[in-house]
Amino acid sequence: MRSPSNCERSGLPLGLPGTLTHLEGCGKDVVDHHVGDAELADYLATEAGRLLLSVRESHATTSDLGTLGQAGDRAAQEYLARELAAARPGDAVLSEEAADDPRRLDAGRVWIIDPLDGTREFSEGRHDWAVHVALWERNDQGGGLVAGAVALPVLGITLATHPVPEYPAAHDGPPRIAVSRSRAPAAASIAAAALGAELVPMGSAGYKVAAVVRGEADAYVHAGGQFEWDSAAPVAVAVAAGMHASRLDGTALAYNRRDPSLPDLIVCRPELVAVLLPVLGNSAEVSPT
Repeated sequence: MRSPSNCERSGLPLGLPGTLTHLEGCGKDVVDHHVGDAELADYLATEAGRLLLSVRESHATTSDLGTLGQAGDRAAQEYLARELAAARPGDAVLSEEAADDPRRLDAGRVWIIDPLDGTREFSEGRHDWAVHVALWERNDQGGGLVAGAVALPVLGITLATHPVPEYPAAHDGPPRIAVSRSRAPAAASIAAAALGAELVPMGSAGYKVAAVVRGEADAYVHAGGQFEWDSAAPVAVAVAAGMHASRLDGTALAYNRRDPSLPDLIVCRPELVAVLLPVLGNSAEVSPT
């Protein structure tokens, strides 16, 4: 964990032909293909988060939360699409805020992004929203997440797959399960009963997973529907940090599928897996791969 990011902009324009920028802390001007994928994800998530904060500040007097949310979604999407095209022109992109390009299904590398995870929280002036940037790469087993970053702009924090966040100390008290602010799924109540845990309402999906990584919660249990962009970057970071992440029935989370829906997942401290998976298995929905 670091604040706000592993590498900072030095003032040069991002996206110049053939370059990323000079990254303070990285120590040199770097050509785009020399910038590590985790480093790039970290940088772009952080910068998109800063852009969103400026958008929110510029709309501080508006009472139309829908307009503010749309402005944030649009600004962050345009920024990430532009910079990924400049830094990784050969890669495909799957984004919540853009039309799905079926060519990603044959691509070797696909960036899975959620430019603004938690539009409602962002619009309401809350802190529990995030920016997600993840990279899926094809391999002999089909493919998997190889890099990711989750920016928490209001907190000034970006969690990334490199450097790996420090594993949080165990909580001195009953386990805490992060759940939706509006309605906790039945699966979370089942998990809470099995653990003797308390349910802690939080905002966006990315913030909830980040809460587990940061030690603010011990588990995040979700059922009822999400999409790949909701969890790709948070799961990449959580797994890198030593957390367990899977479907509720224990099967692996799969990304860059034809249907990007992902009905359920659990992210938790590994010592809770033996209790949670047996009781949650029947809550999982069958999803085609």
